[in-house]
Amino acid sequence: MKQHSVIIVIPARYASSRFPAKVLADLQGMPVLEHVYRRALESRLADRVVIATDHHEILERARSFGAEVIMTSENHPSGTDRIAEVAKSLDYDIIVNVQGDEPLIRGEMIDAVIELLTQDPEAHMGTLVKKIEDPKEYLDPNVVKVTFDRRGYALYFSRAPIPFVRDRIVDYKLPDGFSPRYCYKHIGLYSYKRDILLRLSSLPQVEIEKSEKLEQLRALYYGYRIKVRETTYETIGVDTPEDLERVKKWLSTSS
Repeated sequence: MKQHSVIIVIPARYASSRFPAKVLADLQGMPVLEHVYRRALESRLADRVVIATDHHEILERARSFGAEVIMTSENHPSGTDRIAEVAKSLDYDIIVNVQGDEPLIRGEMIDAVIELLTQDPEAHMGTLVKKIEDPKEYLDPNVVKVTFDRRGYALYFSRAPIPFVRDRIVDYKLPDGFSPRYCYKHIGLYSYKRDILLRLSSLPQVEIEKSEKLEQLRALYYGYRIKVRETTYETIGVDTPEDLERVKKWLSTSS
């Protein structure tokens, strides 16, 4: 018997400094956002999927492909705050944040972060990690790295290479044959217990969060526990037009 009610919220902003209207960009004949929405519907554990946006063009496009859409304020500093606005008006135990620019997300990945909360009563949030296979990603500040303890709770997230391999890395250069063993990157998919999400959105930003530009550090700073699970699935977030071309190439070679 299902004991937890779950909603997936897909935050979709129109404004983006590097790629304006990226969620509406064409990808194999449909907007990026529609790919995300269709993949979110593949979740077995979610009861409902909604798109949260601050822009009427996104509202109309999302409705055109059958999505449920909730309009939110234009003034939210982060996707977490946008989701929290939605969560305040809806009564669900678990809220899942599926980014609107992640067209390669899978239903299995969503279910994995839901299970992190349904199976561990001590966890406040859930997210995914993946072993770094390309050594270049280890030094790439656009790839967020994560370390975690033996029970699977996140210790820290950073754009810097962590854990830092002191005896191998010199002047932030990779030696020949370097393999970032035991190094993981973060997959930006989150599950929240509803009360934790609402508390987090009411707390002020902290310096490490502002410095790294990583809002999950606010949760760690205030003592909330983020449980992680390893995934073998690769994702590519669409932050730039170049990313969109990478996704197109990935889809054409994997189909």
